[in-house]
Amino acid sequence: MSTPDLILHHGLFTTLDRSNPTASAVAIKDGVFVAVGHDSEVLKLAGSSTRVIDLKGKRVLPGLIDNHLHIIRGGLNFNLELRWDGVRSLADAMSMLRRQVEITPAPQWVRVVGGFTEHQFAEKRLPTIDELNAVAPDTPVFLLHLYDRAILNGAALRAVGYTKTTPEPPGGEITRDANGNPTGLLLAKPNANILYATLAKGPKLPFEYQVNSTRHFMRELNRLGVTGAIDAGGGFQNYPDDYAVIQKLSDEGQLTIRLAYNLFTQKPKGEKDDFLNWTKTSNYKQGTDYFRHNGAGEMLVFSAADFEDFRVPRPDMPHEMEGELEEVVRILVQNKWPWRLHATYDETISRALDVFEKVNQDMPLEGLHWFFDHAETISDQSIDRIAALGGGIAVQHRMAYQGEYFVERYGFGAAEATPPVAKMLAKGVKTSAGTDATRVASYNPWVSLSWLVTGRTVGGLRITPQRNCLDRETALRMWTENVTWFSNEEGKKGRIEVGQFADLVVPDRDFFSCTEADISDTTSDLTMVGGKIVYAKGEFKSLDAPPPPPAMPDWSPVRSYGGYAAWGAKAEPVAAMRMQAAAHCSCTNRCGVHGHDHASAWSAKLPISDLKSFWGALGCACWAV
Repeated sequence: MSTPDLILHHGLFTTLDRSNPTASAVAIKDGVFVAVGHDSEVLKLAGSSTRVIDLKGKRVLPGLIDNHLHIIRGGLNFNLELRWDGVRSLADAMSMLRRQVEITPAPQWVRVVGGFTEHQFAEKRLPTIDELNAVAPDTPVFLLHLYDRAILNGAALRAVGYTKTTPEPPGGEITRDANGNPTGLLLAKPNANILYATLAKGPKLPFEYQVNSTRHFMRELNRLGVTGAIDAGGGFQNYPDDYAVIQKLSDEGQLTIRLAYNLFTQKPKGEKDDFLNWTKTSNYKQGTDYFRHNGAGEMLVFSAADFEDFRVPRPDMPHEMEGELEEVVRILVQNKWPWRLHATYDETISRALDVFEKVNQDMPLEGLHWFFDHAETISDQSIDRIAALGGGIAVQHRMAYQGEYFVERYGFGAAEATPPVAKMLAKGVKTSAGTDATRVASYNPWVSLSWLVTGRTVGGLRITPQRNCLDRETALRMWTENVTWFSNEEGKKGRIEVGQFADLVVPDRDFFSCTEADISDTTSDLTMVGGKIVYAKGEFKSLDAPPPPPAMPDWSPVRSYGGYAAWGAKAEPVAAMRMQAAAHCSCTNRCGVHGHDHASAWSAKLPISDLKSFWGALGCACWAV
């Protein structure tokens, strides 16, 4: 064996390799594990050039892989969004909003885009429109709650141009007062297009800032131990235009997440043309081990999209669903493309299976790694049909955010196995876990792991009895080795095993011995992708990779709050000072997208203490434009 580049020792490794389940040390060469064993046998492999790191007895897990994450779209907007993920009280959330409004320049919006539910708040409610208007009389505020609603203040209504004469959208509602004027509440009934179409009216970041934003989103995921993801496409995310940022980062070797991406059709009634074009211009698996093509979906045809909103009755798919879906599936099978299909309800899944079984009769699906996403109310019969066809099921922790609404409509009995994860595994169906972040749920993998183990929502409601919950090792496999089938990468990653990619996480607490209540608050002390440390903190801080440049623009919520649970506000005591200074800058309201680089101004050897003076203006990032 050639000399390793790196050895990690004095650790408590959970390898998930059934032939070698535990270890205390690993050796890494060229980004791959070359030895997994005990300190005494691994340390003797070290050469003069080998870097040796003492893990101080900490637990080590394979890197976490999200089976359904809208990371490409989320990265383009991460720096624009105020995240309420993990915030425990509405009072704290509104304080964050108020402070962000103070430093957000016109014509920018303050956006809280998903990742939270009213049930996580101690107050068990959302803010009122009056409360939003009081906090932000002039700054547009857009608040997206799950798939069910968006709340806009008066300034946001003016910005998007909704008036008494604006027509009602199909599948949605613009609520109105007694005079017919929009109130600011938009409802999905049950189609969320009105919510997303309204969000799309807001200002966007320029390309350079989107690159910075995507790097910060990856950094946040690394902070939580995520080393890989399958991107599920998304509405208002066109290929290849909206993939230019992630492609640039891939070309420049700046990806810190291994990413497989699916192509999501954007055109109702034009889906067939999309996939005919894409199968001619793109090749399945094209790319690298960091960025590669993974097939079609999660939207294959709009007539099969049963958007879940458990506050309203289940939608019936239109009669044309089967014919349109069959046309697309035949294109995919002919080109050997796997696919993923969004499906919330068993009624939709069973109809889609009718199509898949019909196609399979003359175009076998054998060997294609196709699967359903979500599958909250899937039946035993449908699970068996999927198994017979060789498909899979990718579940996400949407019920952790919507469980209360599901119980309210369907009762506790129906919620006990929604989705029936334990039964899927028992029947031998390929099954893995993810988040469906960033809009419907948080990107925090530990919230998903907590939900799988405890059966509780983020609001604390126990909806899954113990018999339907998973033990911790099974839950961890759902987030690691099980995901690799869904990206056709089995044997390459997902375990700490000789020959697999050296992707791992050292969590800040022992996943196997901490209390159940502590699982969701886990973060990473050290995250490694391909043998390279991409995040480190605490006693490993000196090993950390250089972080991305500060979030752009400098009024970005990321600078003040970081991400999940607003960790940045706790970690950086100067955040409040930065926000106050920015709010008093004379040109805050004139710079639009670019904002100001106050940090550069403060560190300059110029008389910049008066931020409203000429010299203070030199802190503006776009002063010379």
